[in-house]
Amino acid sequence: MSGELAGRVIAITGATGGIGRALCLAAAAEGAQLVLLARNERKLRALHAELEQIVPGKALMAPLDLEKAVAADYDRIAAAIEQQYGRLDGLVHCAALLGTLTPIDQYDVPAWCRVLHVNLTAAFALTQVLLPALRKSADASIIFTSSGVGRRGRAYWGAYAVSKFAVEGFMQVLADELAGNSTVRVNAINPGKVRTTMRRQAYPSENLLSLPLPETVVEPY
Repeated sequence: MSGELAGRVIAITGATGGIGRALCLAAAAEGAQLVLLARNERKLRALHAELEQIVPGKALMAPLDLEKAVAADYDRIAAAIEQQYGRLDGLVHCAALLGTLTPIDQYDVPAWCRVLHVNLTAAFALTQVLLPALRKSADASIIFTSSGVGRRGRAYWGAYAVSKFAVEGFMQVLADELAGNSTVRVNAINPGKVRTTMRRQAYPSENLLSLPLPETVVEPY
């Protein structure tokens, strides 16, 4: 419904690319107030300027490099949300690293650690630090972005697949913990094949024009 997100405060990681960017634009059009989380400050400023044309004054830039962030960076984000809004109605995890499509016996260990850190550990850390703000909402939602290779393992998908399996598990554990003592919902969405930079990295010979645009998969979110 038009305007169904009016007044909702939603934080989105990976806000400047792919599904994250499309979701920011769609949510803004429905009246949401957004916390834009991304590592590239130039792209973040460009997105913020674009959103200012749609809903002036309803987007908060929050630069955050999930690979390099330390505890103080997460605390800074939580404090900014608390000061600006006093609560958080939604947290959407769209940021992720693909890593390399490599056999396990050849997988680079530092690359493995980076993918697991960004896709899983950083998502855990951000969720944990924002839970107090989410609990202040009357009806909050946490959404993780999953993948088909995180539900059925496939050869060569290495750390990315393992991280998505772990995200599914984290989602289930957190949902079970919050079900009886809060109004916070926790879910994961597998958006399927989408025309994104990550998809091109994974399938460089694929005809991207045959795939749906990110704008067409935001409704479930």
